[in-house]
Amino acid sequence: MTDNRDSDTLILVDNSFGRLPDHLLIEIFIRLPVSEWAQISCVKKQWASLFLGECLWQAALMRTFPSASQAKRWPGPIPQGLSKRRFAALYVGKHIFALDDEIDEILGHTYLFLKEQLELSNMPPPSGILHGTIIDQFITCGKSRDVAHELASQIWLAVLDNLDENQHTFLLLKRLALEGDVFLPFPYSRSIKVQWRVFEKLFTDFRDCFDPADYYDVLAIAKNKFQPIPSAWLGF
Repeated sequence: MTDNRDSDTLILVDNSFGRLPDHLLIEIFIRLPVSEWAQISCVKKQWASLFLGECLWQAALMRTFPSASQAKRWPGPIPQGLSKRRFAALYVGKHIFALDDEIDEILGHTYLFLKEQLELSNMPPPSGILHGTIIDQFITCGKSRDVAHELASQIWLAVLDNLDENQHTFLLLKRLALEGDVFLPFPYSRSIKVQWRVFEKLFTDFRDCFDPADYYDVLAIAKNKFQPIPSAWLGF
C-alpha cells in the first residue's frame, strides 16, 4: 500500500513539473546548489536541453555574478566564450582562487584553458607554449610583466593540484619533468615553484607508477634543478 502511494506521489510531482514552462524551471534550477545540476540534467530530456541552452546559463550568470553583465570582451588568445563558459570561469575564480571581493574572470578562463589543454589532449603542446599563451593573455589585458608571471604561476599550481590521479596525469607530469630546459626571457619562463610542484607530485602521489629506469631519469633531472632535494624523493 505504501509503495503505491509513493509511486502516485512521484507521478504527481513529475506531472506538476512537466507542466511548468521553461522559464520557471530555469528559475527553480539556478536556485539549487551547483553541485546538483549535473544530476538534475539527467532526470528528463527536457531538463537536459535546458542545461545545454544559453538561457539557463545567462540566468545563472546574472543571479550568481551580477557584475558579469558589465564585463567587456577582451583581446588576446583566450576567448571569453558564451554564458556557460563565463559561469565556469567565474566559479573557478571564486572557489579555487578564493577571490571574494573582485573576481577576475580572466583568471578563471586561463585556468580552464590550461586544464583542458593538459587533460583533454593526447599530446598537449609543450609547457613553454602554454605558459607563453597565458602570459600573452595577461599582458594583452594590461597586466604588468611581474603580475602576469605571478598570476600564471598561480594558475599552473592550481591546475597541477586539481588534476585527476590517473595514468594520463602521471604520463603528463613525467613529460613535463623530462622537458629540456629552454632559455626564455622573463616572464616567459615557468617559475621554480611550478617546476618543483611537478616533481613533488611525481615523487609523492605517483611514486608507485615509476619503473626503475624512469624513476632514476627523473630523479637525475630533479637533482640537477634543485639543491638540496627532499630525502623523501630518494630511494626507489
